[in-house]
Amino acid sequence: MPKLRKLLGLFAVSIAASFVTTPASALDTVNVRFSWKLKGEYGFFYLGKERGLYQKKGIDVVLGEGAGAQAALGGLVKGNEDVVIVPAIFAISAIEKGMPVKLAAIYQERAPFVLISWPDKAVTTPAQMEGKSLAVSVGDPATTYLDVFCSINKINCDKINKVQVDPQLKFPQFMQKRVDLISVYTNVDLPIVEERAGTKFPTLELPKFGLNVPGLAVVVSNKGIAEKSEALKRFLSASEEAIELTKSDPAAATAALKKAWSASPSDELIKAQVVATSETLTSEKGRPLGWISDKTISDALKLMSTTEQIDANKPTTDFYTNDLLKK
Repeated sequence: MPKLRKLLGLFAVSIAASFVTTPASALDTVNVRFSWKLKGEYGFFYLGKERGLYQKKGIDVVLGEGAGAQAALGGLVKGNEDVVIVPAIFAISAIEKGMPVKLAAIYQERAPFVLISWPDKAVTTPAQMEGKSLAVSVGDPATTYLDVFCSINKINCDKINKVQVDPQLKFPQFMQKRVDLISVYTNVDLPIVEERAGTKFPTLELPKFGLNVPGLAVVVSNKGIAEKSEALKRFLSASEEAIELTKSDPAAATAALKKAWSASPSDELIKAQVVATSETLTSEKGRPLGWISDKTISDALKLMSTTEQIDANKPTTDFYTNDLLKK
C-alpha cells in the first residue's frame, strides 16, 4: 500500500505539473514586423506584451523592427511574418499590384501629417504655401499627392518651389532653413523636431484641408487568413485592449517600449509620441477598433489613381477583410 500511495502521489504531481506547463506550450506564435525602427507609435504593442494581454489570448507575440514598408510586406508574403504594421496606403498600393495580402485593421483612417514652417514664415493655410519652398521626397504621401491638395484648395502648385531631397536630409535642410516647409507626422516626427529646435512650429494640417490618406494599419497574408485566422483574431483583440490600456496609462506604455529600445530618446519624447498616437486611434461607434469601411478603400484608390495606373475593375473587397475583427 505505501508503494501504491507513492505512485499515486507521483501521478498527482505529474497531472498538476501538466496544468502549469500546458498553457505556455499551447501559445500560438504571431510574428509581427513593423515598417520602421522603434517609435512611440508602437508603444501599445509593448505594453500589451508586458501586461500579458496577448498571452491571455493564447498568443506569444514576437515584435520586430523593420526597414521599410516594402521589405515588411515582402517578408509577410514569404511567410517570415504573420503580421506587418505599415501605413495602409502602401499596403493598398501593393495589393493593387497583385500582392496576396489584405488589410485586417486600419487604426488611423487619416494619417496625422502636417506641414511645418518657421514662426517667422508661418504657413497655416494652403494659400500661404504659394511663394514658399517645400521639401519633396520619394515615397512621402504628403508630397506625392501635392497636386491633389492644390486642386482641392484651389491654389497654384506652380507657385510652390518644390525642392527634391533625400528623406534622410529633409530635417537637416529644414533646420538649416534651406526649405520653408517639410511634412511631418504629428505623432512621431513633430515631437522630435520641436525638441531638437526648442521651437513650437506653426502647422498646416493636411487632413483638415482635404488630404485624407489612411495611416497605421495591420496587414496579413491571404495564406495567413486561410491557415491562422483564429490566432490572428486573438492577436487583434488583444491589440485593441492594449490600445485602450495605453490611452489610460501612457507612462506605462512609455516604460514598456523603452525596455526594448536601445539608445532610446528621453522618456518625455517617447511619452509625447505615445500620447499623440493614442489621440489618432479612434473607432466608429459600435465597431471594433480598426474596422475598415469600403469608402476608406475606394477613396484611397481614387487618390492613388492621380499618380499611378489603377485597375478600376478590381473590387474593393480584394483589399481588406473585417472578418478577423468580428467579436
